[in-house]
Amino acid sequence: MASDDDVSTLNTLIKTTIDSIRGFEDAIEDDESGKFADIFRDFASDRRRVVSLLQDEVRRRGGTPEDEGSFAAAAHRTFMDLRQVFTTQNDRAVIEEVERGEDYLKEKYETALADTDLSPDSRSVIQQAYQSVREGHDRASALKHSYAAD
Repeated sequence: MASDDDVSTLNTLIKTTIDSIRGFEDAIEDDESGKFADIFRDFASDRRRVVSLLQDEVRRRGGTPEDEGSFAAAAHRTFMDLRQVFTTQNDRAVIEEVERGEDYLKEKYETALADTDLSPDSRSVIQQAYQSVREGHDRASALKHSYAAD
């Protein structure tokens, strides 16, 4: 894969990850009880580190990194659904929406990693970012299952 193609893939992941950050920031604002605010702050902070890692790789490859989200339909809908859930104050529904957003983000990274033409350097950076995304996904899933057990 040419450097331009790597940059395009990296920038797509940056935009999707920024969408995730915005979703968690919106969720923090809408969490009137404050029950999930710390968890969502942790997720958003971790996503900022991931964005920085990906942006650094874009710069290293001579590209201009994205600095705004894409508001891709699926990600946007997922987090808008999350905002709606807060009006019901249903903890289980909130966590289910978070996990759905994490599923979407994880899938985007897996798709990028499945690209056999991705350069080794970019693949390595995306793999590092994916580890963080996967851990976040697993954390959201564990949180969901802890509520399901109640």
